[in-house]
Amino acid sequence: MAIDYRKAPRIDYRKPPRAERSGTGPAVSLEKVAASAPGLVSLFKTATVSLEKHAVAGERAAVYLVLDRSGSMRPYYRDGSVQHLAEQTLALAANLDDDGVVPVVFFSTEVDGTAEMGLDDYRDRIGPLHASMGHMGRTNYHLAMQAVIDHYQACGATDPAFVVFQTDGSPTSKAAAEHVLCVSARLPIFWQFVGFGADEFRFLRKLDDLPVPGRRLVDNAGFFAAGATPKALSDAELYDSLLGEFPDWLTAARAAGILPERG
Repeated sequence: MAIDYRKAPRIDYRKPPRAERSGTGPAVSLEKVAASAPGLVSLFKTATVSLEKHAVAGERAAVYLVLDRSGSMRPYYRDGSVQHLAEQTLALAANLDDDGVVPVVFFSTEVDGTAEMGLDDYRDRIGPLHASMGHMGRTNYHLAMQAVIDHYQACGATDPAFVVFQTDGSPTSKAAAEHVLCVSARLPIFWQFVGFGADEFRFLRKLDDLPVPGRRLVDNAGFFAAGATPKALSDAELYDSLLGEFPDWLTAARAAGILPERG
């Protein structure tokens, strides 16, 4: 099933060659984060602790952020919840990816727009980007998912992708979202869905539990509900939830030959 874009998304950012891994610590040093983005130091340290707790310190991944712009998301842009998640994601990316840049995909009915966020340009970045994209439509996961896949395959990344995919409800086209998730299980891409709001998220729970190997080669997705007040979730809770299924995916992806064994 091909994905037909009604609006062709574009992420201009391309991955630079990754520096050789040294040690098992964060990809970006604490000193560099403190110099470039002092407001992220606490988040960066908390993410480091969570990575160590889940035994994935020293892993490398290209981190993406996908943000829901359906109409019901308006309060979460207004109260700073989406900006806060973006900052949390950027601090995680600084631990996992040595360029410290997160490609961001905004979606509703279509892919509404794309951007990048880095250590030197993250403050109050999400609100103006969101405001510039106009009408907030319905919810279609699959177009945003395909935009990430297309970018990842074209950008030159040699590490797996870790995608933080935020939404506040089920998609209009459930079959398309399920199809893209299952097909992408053969790729080095892990989808971590984050639910904002009071929805029961039955569909996302279904995606999280799709059978292996009946529907997909490996379990390539995780899900957690951040609740009706996502900013009330502590940073430690957020990172522990984001990383809950990532270690198991790394193990399964290596066993299936999707990722090389870690040297």
